[in-house]
Formats: sequence, C-alpha cells, structure tokens
Amino acid sequence: MDFQRIILLAALAFTLMMMYSAWQRDYGTKPVTPTVASSASTTAGAVKDIPAAPPTSTPVTPAETPVAAAPKGKRVHVVTDLFDADIDSIGGDLRRVDLLKYPVAVDKQDQPTRLLNDGQGEYFVAQSALLPANKESVAPTHTDEFVPEASEYQLQSGENTLRIPLHWSNGSGLEVIKTYTFHRDSYVIDVDLQVKNGTDKAWQGTAYRQLQRSAPATGSSLTNRTYTGAVISSDEKIYSKIAFKDMEKEQLSLDSKQGWVAMMQHYFLGAWVPGAEGSHHLYSKALGDNRYMIGMFDPTITVEPGKDALIPARLYVGPKLPEMLAAVAPNLERTVDYGWLTVLAKPLFWLLDQIHGAVKNWGWSIIILTIFIKLAFFKLSAASYKSMAHMRQVQPKMAAIKERYGDDRQKMNEAMMKLYREEKINPLGGCLPILVQIPVFIALYYMLLENVELRQAPFMLWIKDLSIADPYYVLPIIMGVTMLIQHRLNPTPLDPIQARVMMVLPIVFTVFFIFFPAGLVLYWVVNNSLSIAQQWYITRTMAKAA
Repeated sequence: MDFQRIILLAALAFTLMMMYSAWQRDYGTKPVTPTVASSASTTAGAVKDIPAAPPTSTPVTPAETPVAAAPKGKRVHVVTDLFDADIDSIGGDLRRVDLLKYPVAVDKQDQPTRLLNDGQGEYFVAQSALLPANKESVAPTHTDEFVPEASEYQLQSGENTLRIPLHWSNGSGLEVIKTYTFHRDSYVIDVDLQVKNGTDKAWQGTAYRQLQRSAPATGSSLTNRTYTGAVISSDEKIYSKIAFKDMEKEQLSLDSKQGWVAMMQHYFLGAWVPGAEGSHHLYSKALGDNRYMIGMFDPTITVEPGKDALIPARLYVGPKLPEMLAAVAPNLERTVDYGWLTVLAKPLFWLLDQIHGAVKNWGWSIIILTIFIKLAFFKLSAASYKSMAHMRQVQPKMAAIKERYGDDRQKMNEAMMKLYREEKINPLGGCLPILVQIPVFIALYYMLLENVELRQAPFMLWIKDLSIADPYYVLPIIMGVTMLIQHRLNPTPLDPIQARVMMVLPIVFTVFFIFFPAGLVLYWVVNNSLSIAQQWYITRTMAKAA
C-alpha cells in the first residue's frame, strides 16, 4: 500500500512540475524585454544582416563591403480584413503586422496582437531582396530604397486581392519590382520579385528571404514547453528547431530542394515558403544585440537583355491553424508542436474539434471529451477502484499486523505480502491503471496550451478565457473539494505521517491549479467527479457483497 502511494505521489508531483514550469514560461511574470530600435535607426550595423552568398554559388556578398547607414524609409500603410500592416520603403520590408482577428486579451478587444514589429518590444520583421551573382551585375538588397506607388492601401468591399508594388531602379535600365499581394480571408501574402533587364548585358543574381527577430527575455527552465525560435523544413529533416542559442554556436548552412524557414512563438508564426523550383540554400545567423535571423536563397537565375523574370514566394504571417498551414506548405502544420506527445495530443484535439463543431462551445467540448476519455479508461479505472475497495476491506487486518510487529519493518512487510497473497490483492492494482492515464492528461494539457483555437475561448458565467487561469479561483477550489472527497473514499494509510500528507495533498493541488488554464482545471474537475461516482458505486457494491 505504501509503495502504491509513493508511485502515485511521485507521478503526480512530476506531472505538476512539468505543467507548472510550462505555465510559468507562457503566463507567468516575464522580465521586461529590452527595447530594440528599428532597423532604420541601427542600420549602421545592418550590413551584418545581409546574408553571405551560398557556398555552392558565387554571388557577390555585400556584407564584405561596408554599406552606409540607410535613412529612415517611408511607410506604406496596408489594411485588409485580417491585417493592419506597415511596409517600409527601405528594402520593401514588412515591418509591422497587427492581427485584427486576434486581440491581445479578452478585455482588450480593440487592441490587436502585434506579430511583426520593429518598434518598442520584441523585434520581428520579414525581409526579401536580391544579391548579384557577379561584379558586373547589381541588385537591391534589403538596405536599398524602393519607391512605393502610394502610401495607403485598403482592401475594399467586394475585392479579394490587394496588390502593393514597390519599385527600384539603378538608372541604367535595370528595374526590380517587389509586389505584395494580400488575399481576403488568408494569412498568406504573395511576395514577388520581378527583374526587368533593360540593359545590354545579361543579369545574374539570386533572391533571398529572411526573418529577423529578437529572443524574448523570459526565464529558462528544463521543462519549458512552448517554443519561441526558428524552425525549418528540408530534404534532410521535415521539421527541425534551431534555437537562438544554437545560432550563436553554429550557423546553419544547408541545401534543400524543398522546404521552408520560419520563426514561431506561442500561437503565432512567420514563415517564408519559396515559389521557385530547384535547390535552395538555408542559413541562419546570430547578429548580436539579441538579434537572430533565419533565411533561404533561391537558385541563381539569368535574365537576358530585354527580358524579365518573376521570382515568386509566399509569406505566412498569422496564427498556427493546422488546416491552413497544411495548405500553405508540406509539414508547416507541424509548427503546432506537441513534441513527443503528438501521437496522443493530435487525435485528442481532432476529437475535441469535432465535438466543438457540434456544440459550438470549447468548455462543453472539454467536458464531453473528458467523458469520452473516462469511458475509454473505464475498465482500467474500475480495476483501480476495486483494488482500493479491497484494500479498504482488509485494512483492519493490516492495522493488526502493524500493531503486532511494531517497529520490525522486515517482519511487518513479510506479513503484509502474505496477506496480499491470501486476499489475492495486487498492491500495484490501484496504481498502474492511473499511471497509464497520466500521459493522456499531460497530452491534453499541452493540447490546451498549444492550439490557438482555444486562445481566449469563453465557457460560461465568469470563465471568459479557457486558456488562462480562473480569475476567481472557483474551479481550483471545486477541484480541491473533489480531491478531498476522493481521499475520503480511499483507504486511510496506516502510517500517520503519510495520512497527514494525503490530507494536505488536495490543498497543495488547489494552490497549484490556481495558476493553470481554466480549461485544464475544468477537465480535472469533471474527471474527478466521474471518478468519485465510479469509485463510490464500486465501493458500495463490494461492501454489500462482502
């Protein structure tokens, strides 16, 4: 009996440690992020963020030649049904993106989440430009100025696309047009580079695209779950994370015929997906001053005199919605990352999503999902509760053994094992079925934490957001009460110290769960309530049969 409780306590303590650490990572108090100045004001060092040419080709690398500080560019303001964004004329960079459908908080519905940002707070921008392939060719990098045709663009009612062209020319007949195309009801932005060669010589160059961002100034922990950093997909590995600290140790240099690069954070990401066929070169770099970049080169192209060439690409800037991501590029949906628990969390969310499609409320969906999970483990739970009920019946005999042998632990254990054999009791019978359910519980926790669909999802009454803690602590207190009732239904430990520990456990869990997402606490409350009903029925049935 002692061994059984020790295993359960250890498993529950480990579960709480993992969840609390991840919760602190995402919702706990965070240190203030150092202010990162915009690229326009720090461009004196911006030469560092022009990528070096791929080792397999011979483009001229502007990073080898000092570039004068670029002046602050003009801003092009873009408004669509999903975005409020700014494009800077310097490089034609996408510098600011507010996601209009995703407010920062339930009580701040008029303040959209800012994903891309070059102002105060965490720095995160999307860049794309060209590198010349030889000294005879010239090309605009993201430090050169493009000329926009207008300063304001808005997607009008009845329109499905919005095009924003920006022009660059060196005055010798070479022209580059960068065109952003926004689509209604889509977080995918087409970003095309058109090279028009009006010179009398062939032009050669390569397009590059990169994402720059600063690392969030948050505390670190071994069990942190939500990941903020770079991810890539390539021929070599369909999904791979490249943490900021890894960029500081080693630069990525990888050729791949297919794939993408992205920077992701909790619920949201930015990703470049190439449109050109052929071998692409993926790279990363730590720039210093808490700035990092991940990017990719297209294959080198040649544009003959009097000809032009279109270099397409797509930029995804938005929430991590699995179905939408899967339609953008293969394996991009893996950024909804459940880690090693994907095999459990993914089908759990699929089932939860199907339930939500019917009931239209994520809280009730969690309750119904909990019932399904309980039914799936019904026989295992029954075996556990039968074992506990049997233990409760023989507890007077166990107390007599303890009183008879006193402090002689060896003889007491031998007598206990003999009693177990005579009564056909498996001391682990009440423990193992519960241990089997712990991975499911942890997978559900990470599923609730990772999926943006549950972000700011209301339930009822005072629960306005299932992804954050209950503001009035009602659900944690109810959960503590259900744990106390379960404790009363279980046999009392013979060891008085252990008995006191088990009495305190519901209070400890209640305190922990005050900080956890309301959706997870709701799951535990429903699960505990169903367990109480099942355990009470089994205990009563066995008592009548005795």
